[in-house]
Amino acid sequence: MVTFDVSRVRALYPALNDGHAYLDGAAGTQVPTAVIEAIADAYRAGLGNVGGAFPASDRSGGIVDECRRAVADLTGGQPDGVIIGPNMTTLTYRLAGTLAKGWGPEDEIVVSRLDHDANIRPWVQAANQAGAAVRWADVDIATTELSVAQYAGLLTGRTRLVAVTAASNIVGTRPDVAAIAAAAHRVGALCYVDGVHATPHVPVDVAALGADFYATSAYKWSGPHIGFVIADPALLETLRPDRLAPAPAEVPGKFERGTAAFADLAGVVAAVEHLAGLAGPPDDRVGDNSRRQRLLASMAAAEAYEQDLFARLLDGMAAMEHVTLYGKAARRTPTAFFTVARYSPRAVAERLAAARVNVWDGDNYAWELAGVLGLRDGGAVRAGLVHYNDQADVDRLLTALADFA
Repeated sequence: MVTFDVSRVRALYPALNDGHAYLDGAAGTQVPTAVIEAIADAYRAGLGNVGGAFPASDRSGGIVDECRRAVADLTGGQPDGVIIGPNMTTLTYRLAGTLAKGWGPEDEIVVSRLDHDANIRPWVQAANQAGAAVRWADVDIATTELSVAQYAGLLTGRTRLVAVTAASNIVGTRPDVAAIAAAAHRVGALCYVDGVHATPHVPVDVAALGADFYATSAYKWSGPHIGFVIADPALLETLRPDRLAPAPAEVPGKFERGTAAFADLAGVVAAVEHLAGLAGPPDDRVGDNSRRQRLLASMAAAEAYEQDLFARLLDGMAAMEHVTLYGKAARRTPTAFFTVARYSPRAVAERLAAARVNVWDGDNYAWELAGVLGLRDGGAVRAGLVHYNDQADVDRLLTALADFA
C-alpha cells in the first residue's frame, strides 16, 4: 500500500528548520538536501561546455541527457522532445515566435482568462504581429470553472493554436484539458498547455492530456530555476526556430539558446528522483519499479495527502466571516486565494510574515483572472500547499487569520 509520511518528507528539506510555515510554494518551492548536494557535486567534479574532447565536457553532456530522461519520466514525454530553457516564460515566447511564422490574417488563436499571463501574452503578441485574430475563453466568476462547452463556439477551421492551463496558479482550477485539446485537434489546431502549477500536485501524462506542448518549471517541484517544454520530437522537427548559424540544427537542441546551467540540470535530476521517492523507497517485491511508475505512484499519494490537508484549510477559512475565498472549482490544486475584510492583501501578508507564515499577495501574474474577479487593484492573498506542508502549517495560518477578526 502506498503511504505518505510527511514527517519523513519534511526532514529532507533543510530550509524548513527555520520555524516558518512555507505556504508560498505556488511561487516556488524549497529544495531537498539531495538537490543541493547534486548541484554542489556537479561543480566539485568539474564541468565544461558540451562538445569538447575532455572528461569535464563529457560530464556536462551526460547531465543534459539524464535531465531530459528525468523530465520525460516526470511528464510521460520522450527525452528527445524535452526542450530546456531558463524558465517557462522565456520558452513560451520562443515557441510563440516560432509558431507564429506560419500565421497570417486568416488565422485565429484561442487563449483563456484562467491562465497565468505567461500563457497569454506571448501568444497574443505573436498573433498581433502576424495579423491573426485572438479569441478568448471565459471563466465563470462564481466558480472559476473554465467551461469546455464554450470552445465549440470559439474553434473554427481557422484556429491554429489553443493555449490553456492545466491548473490556475491563483485559484487552483483544473480544467478538462484533455477535452479542450481534443476539440482543438478536431479543427486541426495545436494545444499548448501550461503545466507549471499542475505538475507539483498531480501525476502528469502529456499524451493523456492531448498536449502538443507541455510547459513546466522545476523550481515549482523542488528543483532549481530551470524551465522545460515537452513535445513530440516529430512535431518539433517541423518547426524552424531562429537560431545562431553554428548552433545545433537537431531536435531539441535547435530550440535551446546559449549554454545551459549544467549543475542546475543535475539538480533537476535529483528533484525528479526526490519526487519519485515521496511515497517511500522502491519495493523490489512489486512489479514495475521504473522511475516513471514510481513517479506516478508517489505523485498520486502526494495529491491525496495535499487534498486532505487542503480540506482542513478550506474548512477553517469557511468558518471565518471576515475571510472571502475565491474559486470553487470541483477539481483544483491546494491553492487558496482570499481577502480579509478591512485589510489590504499586502497588510495581511505582512502581518502573517510577522507570525512566521509565508504567503503571497497581489495578482501573481494571473492578470486576466484577477480582472475577472475584480482584484487587479492589490490582488488578494495566496496560500499554496505542497507536499512538505503539514497540519501545523495550516493551523498556524488559520490561527493568524482568526486574529484579524
